Amino acid sequence: MRLEALGWVATAVFASSYLFRGEAVLRRMQAAAACLWMGYGIAIHAWPVVAANAIVATAALWSSRPRRRGA
Repeated sequence: MRLEALGWVATAVFASSYLFRGEAVLRRMQAAAACLWMGYGIAIHAWPVVAANAIVATAALWSSRPRRRGA
């Protein structure tokens, strides 16, 4: 049951990310959820879940970084 709980926590973190108004915070919450999903995928040996969420986490973190003015 603990493993299933990890999946539910990941779902809750991802869903709650939409409650934040700041774009950067939303993206960081999505990255955190993706990391939780990666842990879940590793635990159940679901490598496509791991790969997909590694991509999501990377994209979310990349898009949440501060932008330089004039760039």
